[in-house]
Amino acid sequence: MPDNTSAARRPLIVIPARFSPGATALRYAAEVTARALAEAVFAAGGEPVVIHPYAPRHEIDPDAARERIWFADGVLLPGGGDVAARWAGQQPHPTQYGVDEEQDAFDLAVARVALADCLPLLAICRGTQIVNVALGGDLVQDMDDTVGNHRNHVHDLDVDETSPLGEIVGRRTSISCSHHQCIATLGAGLIPAAYSADGVIEAVTLQDHAGWYLGVQWHPEDSAATDPVQAEVFRHFVAAAAEQAYVR
Repeated sequence: MPDNTSAARRPLIVIPARFSPGATALRYAAEVTARALAEAVFAAGGEPVVIHPYAPRHEIDPDAARERIWFADGVLLPGGGDVAARWAGQQPHPTQYGVDEEQDAFDLAVARVALADCLPLLAICRGTQIVNVALGGDLVQDMDDTVGNHRNHVHDLDVDETSPLGEIVGRRTSISCSHHQCIATLGAGLIPAAYSADGVIEAVTLQDHAGWYLGVQWHPEDSAATDPVQAEVFRHFVAAAAEQAYVR
């Protein structure tokens, strides 16, 4: 794996902010990212750059997104609220929460740009669902209708050792989940790389993709500071971004 400290600068990792009703240090509605997520990227050698989600009229506009993230060496699509069901042609479930269609439209545009331009892309939880929808897949709108949700749930993971994820975390690891939605129909080219014991797809890679892509349904940032296996997810991602920075 490349030494990401050898680059002249830290690779720039774009993270779309999450809209929030407020934050302790602020008087108004906020745009945030999880501190643990930014710290995990930084510890892996990257420079987290949080950007404002902007999608007028909730339109998915990859060209506008490309102009915004032209400087990115890598893109990280983080967790957050539910993805509006309509993007996948589905009906909303009564349990949906935190839906913001401007957030969705911007994330979908960024995902399409990162994939089309072969930017290293790490998608976490909601981010994985965004990529799946961007590639034509859909979602289980509430896992209680099937296997039961994975909110605040730590469990073991069975990994396909032949997948790129297997090279990072090995055959089996413990993961921290917080989701009640999951992948149903896989988007074009996506390949399952790991499952939970109840059969939920917990990670995906992308077949014949010229760039670096990993989608995980769990939150590796939850334990990256203390779990070397989870930290490896960020190290491999940032290393790929460092290679991108080097060839610019």
